[in-house]
Amino acid sequence: MNPSFSPADYLDLSRTDHRALFENVANVWDALKQIPTYLQFRLKPGIHGRLIGKPFISAAVYIGRGTIIEHGAMIKGPAWIGENCEIRNGCYIRENVIVGNGCVLGNSCEFKNSILFDETQVPHFNYVGDSILGHKAHLGAGVILSNVKLDHGEIAVCGPDGKLISTGLRKFGAIVGDRSEIGCNSVLSPGSIIGRDTVLYPGSQWRGCAPEGSIVKHRQEFEIIQRRK
Repeated sequence: MNPSFSPADYLDLSRTDHRALFENVANVWDALKQIPTYLQFRLKPGIHGRLIGKPFISAAVYIGRGTIIEHGAMIKGPAWIGENCEIRNGCYIRENVIVGNGCVLGNSCEFKNSILFDETQVPHFNYVGDSILGHKAHLGAGVILSNVKLDHGEIAVCGPDGKLISTGLRKFGAIVGDRSEIGCNSVLSPGSIIGRDTVLYPGSQWRGCAPEGSIVKHRQEFEIIQRRK
């Protein structure tokens, strides 16, 4: 288990153009609180990529060179999208989203108040709310990063000593470290922390902290019976 929750324990800060979000941040999730102000003062809207058809793009959006936005995508903004990304048909980017370079945001995926580092892939039927995805992190089809508790209370993170650490957030999805893989149809409960180079098996329902370089296995038992004719 990582001894702390500092950003550098989970994220390669050289793999984002928005390192300033993590300056003077004690815990990695604190960067989520800074996104609205960061975009308010630093975002310079402009479309420098290529549009296919007529996607909806609000006035509060920056799109980098080489990025392709397909017909049917909706970028509500404020949003900052880097270079050489693919924003595919049916993608819904809501408010306060920062996307790095070389990312894929796919069909029927929704994003809100999140940071995606360079080369992150979120390609199919995903929800990413109030979360941070590290360099080359990948979400399999149907992965949900749940960001609100059922009682709508404040979200706490389980520390290395087993004690709960208050985040000060009522909306907080997950931190997914660099190069980690989340298997198809997995659900990460609010406040989940996934270390670097970690794999979660498909269909996992995960809560808590997964150590760096680990494999989280999820096994099912099946009963096979003879079919009646």
